[in-house]
Amino acid sequence: MLPPRQGPGGQHLLLLLVLLLPSLPPTRAPVPPGPAAALLQALGLRDAPQGAPRLRPVPPVMWRLFRRRDPQETRSGSRRMSPGVTLQPCHVEELGVAGNIVRHIPDRGAPTRASDPASAVGHCPEWTVVFDLSAVEPAERPSRARLELRFAAAAAPEGGWELSVSQAGQGMGAGPGPILLRQLVPALGPPVRAELLGTAWARNASWPHSLRLALALRPRTPAACARLAEASLLLVTLDPRLCHPLARPRRDAEPVLGGGPGGACRARRLYVSFREVGWHRWVIAPRGFLANYCQGQCALPVTLSGSGGPPALNHAVLRALMHATAPGAADLPCCVPARLSPISVLFFDNSDNVVLRQYEDMVVDECGCR
Repeated sequence: MLPPRQGPGGQHLLLLLVLLLPSLPPTRAPVPPGPAAALLQALGLRDAPQGAPRLRPVPPVMWRLFRRRDPQETRSGSRRMSPGVTLQPCHVEELGVAGNIVRHIPDRGAPTRASDPASAVGHCPEWTVVFDLSAVEPAERPSRARLELRFAAAAAPEGGWELSVSQAGQGMGAGPGPILLRQLVPALGPPVRAELLGTAWARNASWPHSLRLALALRPRTPAACARLAEASLLLVTLDPRLCHPLARPRRDAEPVLGGGPGGACRARRLYVSFREVGWHRWVIAPRGFLANYCQGQCALPVTLSGSGGPPALNHAVLRALMHATAPGAADLPCCVPARLSPISVLFFDNSDNVVLRQYEDMVVDECGCR
């Protein structure tokens, strides 16, 4: 049965409906990221810190950790490591814990904290410290959360001091929660350190957006009260997505200069400058790194070379042989990275925290035919 013919009025109605209906947006192919965005993805960062970070000194412990992890620093002068000593992957040797991300988080409650009032003996004030943990990813596993405090006192009382740490109340006028830990402090000259992991929160608990703690430091014998000068949190976490089970130490030999297509397959020198990608304001160290790249021919007899040349891979040898006998049957092997090594980057994040992260497979040390 044929459909009924539409008159001029019906055609006009259909045209009006077509014009009034919302049109679907045209489908667009995903735009590939630019060089800076691609490098951010390689570093495991969602976005670069915006604007210039607040200028503050880098804590000495963060410098020590960076210089120990950085291959160029460990091979230079007095920082040269003992022969046969290899840094373990995803492990912070100086702190003795597993991890590949170290954050130094300052106290955010310091600017709003009033000056310590004059207190009677035995009635010393309490302080509330706040640490921003919003940058910690859910996949990160904590291995150390060390509270570091600096106090100022006129004179040390006999018997030292007693430090107590409690969960701070959230609401206005809310008092502190139950005491999480107590520890004896013999003297206030060196920084006072307290381990919070397992006390402030469990090792398998989800990360809080912020950590608020109430601190009290009381003399064990009648004496003047101390003043809290500085508070910070040293947080070490392990991100298994950025961790490899085996260490691949970097060779002392550097790649050859030049980038011409001729010659055998080998690592060519390529330096990535953080200033060129606009990261020099928030990257503390290094200023750049030798990323390198692989280039060269994989024809016979290069693919069969032994010591002194690129590593020969069985599949690559077969492809090279087939290409030599029947060029149309198989293509030549490709020159690709065969050995990679990590780098460590010390930088400010969007919360002005000093962060040390180790990134695997960032430097091409050797190339091979595959």
